[in-house]
Order: sequence, then structure tokens, then C-alpha cells
Amino acid sequence: MRLLLTSDTHVPTKAKALPGELLDRIAGVDVVIHAGDWVDTATLNLLEARAKRLVGVYGNNDGADLRARLPEVALVELEGLRIGVVHETGPAPGRERRCIERFPELDVLVFGHSHIPWDTTADGRLRLLNPGSPTDRRRQPYCTYMTAEVAAGAVGQVRLHRLPRR
Repeated sequence: MRLLLTSDTHVPTKAKALPGELLDRIAGVDVVIHAGDWVDTATLNLLEARAKRLVGVYGNNDGADLRARLPEVALVELEGLRIGVVHETGPAPGRERRCIERFPELDVLVFGHSHIPWDTTADGRLRLLNPGSPTDRRRQPYCTYMTAEVAAGAVGQVRLHRLPRR
């Protein structure tokens, strides 16, 4: 199973539209995961229309219209892998410990908020993935998103994709 992970799209405040590369890649994946801060419902509608399956949550910049359609935390099982999605996990120091304590039942936690890509394994078991942002690089050299492969209850290759500068 192929996944596309994204977060912090911030359309139309940080970009007028999602990058073409990200949109083109949706056709080749089984599940799109969005870890919040959509900002507008048009982006949610677009991803719902293009994705075979969409798993998303709302973020701190998402208003009542998005909060009415999305949960704060999403939990799914894909190919035997227990995946959670949340927007915020707090500051980087102590993140792994906090996530293990808050989500002891998960194998993978996808999160956003910082716009900083993150890929670690906490306590030898909980994979923490932040795809960064495809539209707002903040202090990062590139805007980013991730793809991942899942099979038989395990995460295979996770790849961070750098987008061309606009």
C-alpha cells in the first residue's frame, strides 16, 4: 500500500494552490494523509475528490467549517499497521516521550504544525513522521511532503520529497 503524507498546506494564505507535483502523485497512491492546517475547505474538497482514500485532521489554523468535517485525531489501520494522525505534538524536546505516552497503541503517528520534516522511531517502536509543508517552508530549505510504503503491518520505505522553489 502506498501513502502520501502532507500537512500545513495553508491554501490560500501561503500559496494560491497546492504544487502540481503533489497533486499528480495522488493518482499513484492508495491513501492520502493530511495532518491539518488546510485553512480552506476547497483544499479538503480537492483532496477528497482526487484521493482513493483520505485521512485528515484539523489544525490550529482551521476554522469551524473544517472542524465540522474533520476530527482532531484520526486513527486508522492500514495493512495491519495502526496509524494515528494529529496536528500538534508540542515542542521537539520531549516529543518522543509525549507521543509514546499519549498513543501507546499506535505503530505510526503522522503529525504537522512545525513545517519541519521529522522521521524518528520512539522507544524502538513508534514511528513519528512529519512531512513538513508543501507550501510554506518557514526556516527549511525546501517545501516538502512524504511518501511511504506499508505492507504486512510494517512501514517500508519512507521518502521525503523536496519541491522546487517557487
